[in-house]
Formats: sequence, structure tokens, C-alpha cells
Amino acid sequence: MKSLRFLSLRFLSLLLLTLTVCCAAERLGAQPGNKPYRAVMDANGMQHVNILAGNYFFRPSHIIVKVNVPVRFVVRVERGIIPHGLVLKAPEANVSIDEDLSRESQTFTFTPSAPGRYAFYCPKKLLFFKSHREHGMEGILEVVE
Repeated sequence: MKSLRFLSLRFLSLLLLTLTVCCAAERLGAQPGNKPYRAVMDANGMQHVNILAGNYFFRPSHIIVKVNVPVRFVVRVERGIIPHGLVLKAPEANVSIDEDLSRESQTFTFTPSAPGRYAFYCPKKLLFFKSHREHGMEGILEVVE
């Protein structure tokens, strides 16, 4: 009987810790003052963008790239215990990313084939809480001529 009480207390403690971390991260929210970022072109004609993902934000969250020019996203996740992902679905522009993000930097390469504004976001959600996207972990990929 004592071991059952111990397990119940341990479960409640873990649940309380999880709720505390989630609530603290929610208060941090999206990062303000995120100006549009124009991708940097290298000597080989590849557009480069370094993206930082963290608790309910992507930085930069508004990225401008040229149409029909290869793009390389290098995504790094801030330290923390909350898992994140990256979804960027724009079939009309030939772009499809739907990946879990790890602690190591990840590289995504694509060539957008149509101008437009395309949303990218984190699809993660914990139990009955709002999704990370609903908390502001989203951005815009703007493809221009």
C-alpha cells in the first residue's frame, strides 16, 4: 500500500512539474520585434537562412526569399525540454517540410517555384493545452520575384 502511495505522489509531482514548465513557457510567448529577414545569397546562388526555434517562437518569423532560387534553412532549437517541429506545406510552390526538430541543427533545402506567402509553424501540442502554433510559434515564408 505504501508503494502505491509513493507512486501516486511521484506521478502527481511529475504532473505538477510538467504543468509548471508549460505555464512558464506560455508566459514567455512569441518574441516581439521580429523584422522581415531577406535570405543571404552565397557565391553558388543558394539562399541561406538560419532559424532559431524556441518556446513558442521562430526567429526570424518572416523570411523573404526569391522564387526559383534554391533555399537552405538551418534550424537550431534553443535548449529546453519542450519538443518542437517544423511544418511548411506549400504544394503550389513545390515546398514540403514536416519534421520533428532535434537538439542538433537540421538543414532543409528546397527551391520555391511560385511567389506567395506561405505559413510555417510548430505542430506540437501537449495534452489539453493550446498547440505551439496557437501560442504564436509560426511564421511566414514570403517568396518574391
